[in-house]
Amino acid sequence: MKKIAILGSTGSIGTQTLEIVRENPDLEVVGLSAGSNVDLLEKQVREFQPRLVCIQSESAWKKLKERLADMQVEIVCGMDGLIQIAEMEESEILVTAIVGMIGIRPTIAAINKHKDIALANKETLVTAGHIIMPLAKKMGVSILPVDSEHSAIFQSMRGENKERVSKLLITASGGPFRGKTRKELECVQLEDALNHPNWSMGHKITIDSATLVNKGLEVMEAKWLFDVDLENIQVVVHPQSIIHSMVEYVDGGIMAQLGTPDMKLPIQYALFYPDRRPMKGKRVDFYELGSITFEKPDMETFTGLKLAMHAAREGGSLPTVFNAANEKAVSLFLEKKIRFLQIPEIIEMCMNAHKRLEAPNVEEILASEQETYELINTKF
Repeated sequence: MKKIAILGSTGSIGTQTLEIVRENPDLEVVGLSAGSNVDLLEKQVREFQPRLVCIQSESAWKKLKERLADMQVEIVCGMDGLIQIAEMEESEILVTAIVGMIGIRPTIAAINKHKDIALANKETLVTAGHIIMPLAKKMGVSILPVDSEHSAIFQSMRGENKERVSKLLITASGGPFRGKTRKELECVQLEDALNHPNWSMGHKITIDSATLVNKGLEVMEAKWLFDVDLENIQVVVHPQSIIHSMVEYVDGGIMAQLGTPDMKLPIQYALFYPDRRPMKGKRVDFYELGSITFEKPDMETFTGLKLAMHAAREGGSLPTVFNAANEKAVSLFLEKKIRFLQIPEIIEMCMNAHKRLEAPNVEEILASEQETYELINTKF
């Protein structure tokens, strides 16, 4: 029986992780956390019967305690609660499906307790990769990527000499606005941006896909995950989303991982690595597919990707500012308070205003995040 804990159990990755648990009786959930969705978390607790549950706000915590008064479960809240989940003695692997930099401290806590990490919280490496990866190495902990692109690279490197990697090729669908001009993007509506052509994801990551910011964050994450220079990471637009990413080796050979656009595959691969388990679902039919195509990303129209590459090259605290500014800007767009093209404009404004720190500690990372939020709040 493999025991797991999940941070962010009511989100897209969290709910799909629990679908995998349902299909694999040798997985046991010992801890769950959620942000504010009391209704769904209550259902999950009753079904999976974890020993420890965390919810973010105190008001939600009180409501959940009342609803689960008939159950033998410990209910905690806030950051202290997340860290309790991360450090649970019973768990063997922590699934970090929580959104935002709130995932940094629990991830560090879990690593210090020698827990393997199934990483879906990209902000952890984007902003604190210089802390997380050396710590994981020191503690002998595996960081198992759940992002489809990073899982594809991870799978394509399995059994290979990592010293012989020449280039990482991260694929992008291009999102719902592939091929559009900046003028055409001026009148984009929220509903248009949420209509992703291939993937079913949460609202925030769907908007990140539409702006191509998501690919920039994935480049930053890949740099830390696979210890590869930025010059050796390339973004390739692949509209069919069948090749999830590729690795080129020094002899010119390229390994790729292919499959239908289904996040359950990389989640399950991380949970059972190095094993593969049968999984229900649609398979790629190459006769039906017919062809696969590739394009160069348009970084002049989708400036979020260009800004991400700049932040990645500069490093230090600048990726934190990029990430925080994007989070806040996307939130404003989802609330229909700004236009689509204002998202990268806000990111650029914050990056230009920031005084970069070379190697920020966790407190400095979180302070940079807060300063970025405050700057945006004064403008919008």
